Amino acid sequence: MNAEGRETPRERLERQRERLRERERQRERERQKERSAAAAQPERRVRLDQPQLKRRSWLPEYDPEAFGRTSERIARFLGTGRFIVWMTVVIVVWVVWNTTAPPHVRFDPYPFIFLTLVLSLQASYAAPLILLAQNRQDDRDRVNLEQDREQNERSIADTEYLTREVAALRMGLGEVATRDWIRSEFQELIKELEQRRVFPAESEERDR
Repeated sequence: MNAEGRETPRERLERQRERLRERERQRERERQKERSAAAAQPERRVRLDQPQLKRRSWLPEYDPEAFGRTSERIARFLGTGRFIVWMTVVIVVWVVWNTTAPPHVRFDPYPFIFLTLVLSLQASYAAPLILLAQNRQDDRDRVNLEQDREQNERSIADTEYLTREVAALRMGLGEVATRDWIRSEFQELIKELEQRRVFPAESEERDR
């Protein structure tokens, strides 16, 4: 303060800064209190602005895409001639071994019950894998069909736009003076001028 007891601008500025600092300290204390209260009492309500925690599952987890790709590879292999040849070779060797080999080394004698079980198990697994591969292929075909439809719609819209533009250009060109039109106009004008030159000469001769 000066001698008259009034605050100088500098002192007033310092006091305002001190008030701002005090407010910042008070806000920081309130934030710390809120944090401590939140840590002491965890929030039980479900908040939409935060991702939900993943629940534990006792079932085994797997990647559907990886499983689908594997099923497609298996289904693709089952539909090849190589699989048919290998399966035929295995069945023939199996039957020949369990028919002609000594009795003490035969592991599946006639009527080949174990072979029937293996083939049934293979068929029971092959059918769902083939169906899964077909479903994935149907999904891809559906997506491709939708993309093709959207592409066709865009192409039709572009074609209609270009058609309208070409029609507008034709209408505009119909009103523009072309070279042939200007030439024909000049020719008609020249003919009119020539006729005006000829007819006055004839009229003068008649007057004479």
